[in-house]
Amino acid sequence: NLQALLEAEDYQSLGAANGRSGVELAREHLPDLILCDVMMPELDGYGVLAELHQDPVTATIPFIFLTAKADKLALRQGMELGADDYLTKPFTIDEVLKAVTTRLEKRASVDKKYRQKLEDLRGSITFSLPHELRTPLTGILNGSEMLKEMWDELGQDDKLRMVDIVHHSAQRLQRLILNYLLYAELELAAAAPPAAPVLPAPGMNLHALVTAVATQKAHPAQREADLSFDLAEATLLISEDHLRKIVEELLDNAFKFSRAGTAVRVTGTRTDQAYTLAFVDHGIGLTVKQIADIGAYMQFERKLHEQQGSGLGLTIARRLVELYGGKLSIESIPGLQTTVSVTLPMG
Repeated sequence: NLQALLEAEDYQSLGAANGRSGVELAREHLPDLILCDVMMPELDGYGVLAELHQDPVTATIPFIFLTAKADKLALRQGMELGADDYLTKPFTIDEVLKAVTTRLEKRASVDKKYRQKLEDLRGSITFSLPHELRTPLTGILNGSEMLKEMWDELGQDDKLRMVDIVHHSAQRLQRLILNYLLYAELELAAAAPPAAPVLPAPGMNLHALVTAVATQKAHPAQREADLSFDLAEATLLISEDHLRKIVEELLDNAFKFSRAGTAVRVTGTRTDQAYTLAFVDHGIGLTVKQIADIGAYMQFERKLHEQQGSGLGLTIARRLVELYGGKLSIESIPGLQTTVSVTLPMG
């Protein structure tokens, strides 16, 4: 009767006589919506939902329970397993159709948002990667060509200046390529995280590491005078190389998106089980939407501010923090202040 009702409303439907065949049917056809009884032979409705949620391909299919079990305990059990709706018998035709329409519309809305994010990501990659590769390559090619063609005419100072341009462009290109490779590795690691964290190197001095990296990043930008530190010492459950990378990327952003002469502060506070590193700058900041949309290959307001960089560093830092069971959070007042906080477990 239910299948006839749905087909009369121009839906295509498939039916299964028991829970086991229902699971197999769902995996084979990947429907847009599943209506499922609770009491069935071979595998009940709760078992069907549990099995479907174990498979990433079927886990996101909207799922509606249809059942005569109207007590609160049965309803709670279904919702805890991840059911989207719960219709108790007897139900009317209008109730069924409304539930079906609502869930399909919600699924369509989620799919639309996902496709939009995918298009945004594709557009960001299309725009960002060629530009980021072309810019340092242009510096290398132009600088080396000028040296080649005008070597005898250039004075020693001009030669050194051109060599410096070529070297700086090569370093930038190398960093970009390494960041893209690291990002790909981190995405793979996120899909299958390590069973245990990489322990810090014996004798790692947190204060010394952070201040050394910060000073190194500040020097090319001539921002040493803007730096200040307030760091409690601790041993963190993270490798020294990965901690160094996190500090590098977050400070790179802090210097890049704030003006020379404005303060950049690095603080470190500890509790019994966690340590929080905070990076504070007084630059252009981020809106709430920009923070929510942070992802790889995104650089916000590029046409307006024209900073160099693919916007990949923040994503890499967040991925590294998450792989160690930590959390990266951002608080920002556009045009005034941005605070990026990294919380990591302590040894």
